[in-house]
Amino acid sequence: MTYCVGMMLDGGMVFMSDTRTNAGLDNISTFKKMTIWENPGERVITLLSAGNLATTQAVVSELDERLKAPSERSPSLLAVPSMFQAARLVADTLREVIDRHANVGQRADTAFNATLLLGGQIAGGPMRLFLIYPEGNFIEAGGDTPFFQTGEIKYGRPILVRAYDPNMTFEEAMTLLLVSFDSTVKANLTVGLPFDYHCYEKDSLKIGHTGRVLQDDPYFQTVSQGWGNALKDALEQQPKWTFDDAQRNPEDKG
Repeated sequence: MTYCVGMMLDGGMVFMSDTRTNAGLDNISTFKKMTIWENPGERVITLLSAGNLATTQAVVSELDERLKAPSERSPSLLAVPSMFQAARLVADTLREVIDRHANVGQRADTAFNATLLLGGQIAGGPMRLFLIYPEGNFIEAGGDTPFFQTGEIKYGRPILVRAYDPNMTFEEAMTLLLVSFDSTVKANLTVGLPFDYHCYEKDSLKIGHTGRVLQDDPYFQTVSQGWGNALKDALEQQPKWTFDDAQRNPEDKG
């Protein structure tokens, strides 16, 4: 399993993904799950992948192949006219890869599932973010749903829901995501460091801040420890529970 987040901000977009893959506790590996395509000054597209590793790698490989000979493999991600068309291309490719594997072995709905996050901007259009399902359909982020998660979403979601603000700076968004990812790592062994990230600045049409957060990263260690301590402090400040029936159920008095 994995954990990926794509987030829309007023000033741009932030993407983060873990790198752990596993086929059992004795077969754990590290693979990059973030792919970025760029035509500087014209478009930047980021893809995050969760699910069957063979499926997601096949999708990325096929999208890359289309770029090598666009005239023979049209359309390609660097040629489609809009982010909506990019989402359609990626969704169709995912569906084709799953169907191809399903026809030679196990059913796709059990063995070959994958879910993708696709976001970016093409010159002349706005930033857009999509969540693409294994069936080949997709939904788009908007004002009511400004971020998407895929993979092990439940552990880190409450933090995003409570603290997300579209006016966040990239630095603030990175802190929020690291807290969300740290909570997920502590709750689920199938998610792990390093974390890859990409911060895209609105209308820049070029790759922004990118990098990898390692296990021994000093800032991540500070955030992880500080968040744990803050939760303990907050818990201690809550009103104390009592088992006194008269206080718990005052209507039962008398």
